[in-house]
Amino acid sequence: MNYYSLNDTKNNAKTSFEEAVVRGIAPDRGLYFPNEIKLLESDFIDNIENYSNEEIAFKVIEQFVNNEIPTDVLKEIIQDTLCFDFPTVKVEENVYSLELFHGPTMAFKDVGARFMARCLGYFNRDKKEETVTVLVATSGDTGGAVASGFLGVKGVEVVILYPSGKVSDIQEKQLTTLGKNITALEVDGVFDDCQDMVKTAFLDAELTEENLTSANSINVARWLPQMFYFFFAYKQLKAEGKELVFSVPSGNFGNICAGMMAYKLGLPVKHFVASTNINDTVPQYMATQEYNPKPSKQTISNAMDVGNPSNFIRIQTLFDNNFEALNQLFSSFSYTDEDTRKTMKEIYGESKYVADPHGAVGYMGLKKFQKAAPETLGVFLETAHPVKFLDVVEETLDVKVPIPEQIKAVLGKEKKAHAIKNYDDLKAYLKNR
Repeated sequence: MNYYSLNDTKNNAKTSFEEAVVRGIAPDRGLYFPNEIKLLESDFIDNIENYSNEEIAFKVIEQFVNNEIPTDVLKEIIQDTLCFDFPTVKVEENVYSLELFHGPTMAFKDVGARFMARCLGYFNRDKKEETVTVLVATSGDTGGAVASGFLGVKGVEVVILYPSGKVSDIQEKQLTTLGKNITALEVDGVFDDCQDMVKTAFLDAELTEENLTSANSINVARWLPQMFYFFFAYKQLKAEGKELVFSVPSGNFGNICAGMMAYKLGLPVKHFVASTNINDTVPQYMATQEYNPKPSKQTISNAMDVGNPSNFIRIQTLFDNNFEALNQLFSSFSYTDEDTRKTMKEIYGESKYVADPHGAVGYMGLKKFQKAAPETLGVFLETAHPVKFLDVVEETLDVKVPIPEQIKAVLGKEKKAHAIKNYDDLKAYLKNR
């Protein structure tokens, strides 16, 4: 198993898993992609209920690590990564929520961040004098998950860029209060500005000595472990005996791309729905076959406020850039904040289930698809705990959300962040810290 850059149209340059993880992005600015995807054994899929989550994760990720991490070490990494639950919760007939918020920062990104941190720690184990700088942009939950996952990892410094005033108060606390090897940069702009700065820094020859890598979903070690919980959901719901549909709240499209990778490995899935807010670049593409990125707009589902989703090129590559083949398995719909609030109220009124704004968007996309396929079993991903969006949830539902211990731990801490306006500010910080 090797990796190649998606900007390398001839697929000439071969890159190891370690190099792809440490670099984050290819020298030609392309995303890394595996040059081969091998189907898992049908016997494994047919008997998945007999495997533990750790055993499932090892079988899923093994080929992509390519023996570059010893088996016993990889199993330890997986065990450390998956130290919390991934329950499916019945919301109504033929509709389940897959709750991905039971980890340390209460967001789905805990899985990828913890896995990547431990892989990078292994690759950096003998580099006593060398420090790797993890540079990451966040629209909300990535920053907190990366900060938690990498906190105290030897030989790794973390620099997180986030858009000022466009993440929730709790999200901001999670990425600005940890200290130690974690630094937050508050950007005067939107998420896309943060992401563009990160990509530019990777290719800046004057920053070569900074040993930069990424912990966004552009990094294969952040992106690929997200396949795990699609298999976990199938394991839990297999006995229902119905065709499975996943609806994924989508911003940078790494999560749903991981689900479609799981499908390519042999996971039985009928359809995937990418549910977005008004940042509708992909829904528009699926309607018109014209891809027109645009500046992102702020919404109450801020983790999806992405106008130019990086990972969509990986989805297209999975289907050899064949739109008709993609269209058979994939749909994408967008919703307004008004739609989202209305749906949060409807879900709570009918089932007493408290959905966060992102989960509500996922629910809407699922219900739209099921209108034409009511016999399917639908799963919408709850990507973050409602407490992460406390003001929106409590105001919309007129409920009091209990504060979990993970959140209480950061609420009283002091925010520490450096304000920057542009790439020159970022570059100056990296060179002069």
